[in-house]
Amino acid sequence: MTLKPDTKAFIDMVEAANAEAPPRSEQSPDYARDGYQALAHVLGPGPEPRGGIQDSQLPGPAGEIPVRVYRPGTDGPHPALVFFHGGGFVIGDLQTHDKECRLLCEKAGCLVLAVDYRRAPENPFPAAVEDAWAAVQWVSQHGAQIGIDTTRIAVGGDSAGGNLAAVTALMARDAEIDLKLQMLVYPATDASRHYDSFVENKDGPLLTVEVIDWFWSHYLGPETSEEMLSDWRFSPARASNHRGLAPAYLATCSADPLRDEGNAYVQLLRSAEVPVSHSMFEGEPHVLFQMFNVCEGAKTLIAECAAALVTAFE
Repeated sequence: MTLKPDTKAFIDMVEAANAEAPPRSEQSPDYARDGYQALAHVLGPGPEPRGGIQDSQLPGPAGEIPVRVYRPGTDGPHPALVFFHGGGFVIGDLQTHDKECRLLCEKAGCLVLAVDYRRAPENPFPAAVEDAWAAVQWVSQHGAQIGIDTTRIAVGGDSAGGNLAAVTALMARDAEIDLKLQMLVYPATDASRHYDSFVENKDGPLLTVEVIDWFWSHYLGPETSEEMLSDWRFSPARASNHRGLAPAYLATCSADPLRDEGNAYVQLLRSAEVPVSHSMFEGEPHVLFQMFNVCEGAKTLIAECAAALVTAFE
C-alpha cells in the first residue's frame, strides 16, 4: 500500500505521537474521544461562516438533540445539508467535525445543520439512527423556521456519519421526503466483511479492523448477533429495495478497510437506477475528509463534496 507523500508524512507524525498509547481494545470510550479531539485540533480550524454559527436543539425521541447551524452569508432561504459526523458512533461530535462543516457551508453556499446524535456505548444502536431520522424529519417539516428552503435538503456524513446518511436516505424515500442528495464519504454500508479491503487494509492506517471491532462492540453491544449485523439500519446495503433513492455522491479511499463495501454500494445504487457520482482516492486513507489543512487529496475531496451539493441544489 503506497500512500501519497503528504498523507504519509502526516500519518507518520500521528503514529509517532501515539506510540505510547494503549491498543484501542484497551481504551475506554472517554480516552478514545480525547484522542480524537486532539487529532481534530492538530488538523486545524476552518473558515468562519459569513452568516455565523449557532448552537441549538431539536426535539428527539429521547429528549433534545444538540445541533450546530452554519449559515452562508447570502440572503435566505438556503438549501441545507443535514450532516452526521463520523467517529464509529462512539467518539465523534460537533467539535471533531466543525472544520468540515465550516468548509462545506463556505464552498457550497448552503446552510449546514450538524447533528450531535446520541453516541454509544451510553446509547447503543439504534439510538443514533433514531436521532438522525428525527433531525431529517424536523428539517423537512419545520426547517423554514430557521431559514431553510425545505424543497432543497441533502443528507451527508463521513464513515459512521455516511452510514447514517445512507440509512436516512432510505427512510426519507419511504416517508416521501424528497432529498436532493446523499453525500456519502467512505460510508459503512455492509457488515458482512467479505471484502478484500478488510484484508488488504486490516492494519490501517488510522482505521484498522481492530478499531472497527471496538466501535461495533460499543454500538451493537458485546453480544452482537447476525440479525443485528444484517439490519438495514446498520447495513444499508442489506435493505430490500434501493430504487427511488436520492442521487448520491460517494467517495472511497484505496487505503481504507471500508473501501470495497463503499465501491459495492455504488454498484448497488446504480443497479437500482440511482444516479451516482463516485470518486476513488488512490493512496489515501480513512479520515481523509478531515485532513483538509494538511493533504491535497482532502482538498479535492471537500471540493467534490461541495460541487455535488451545488449541483444537487440547482
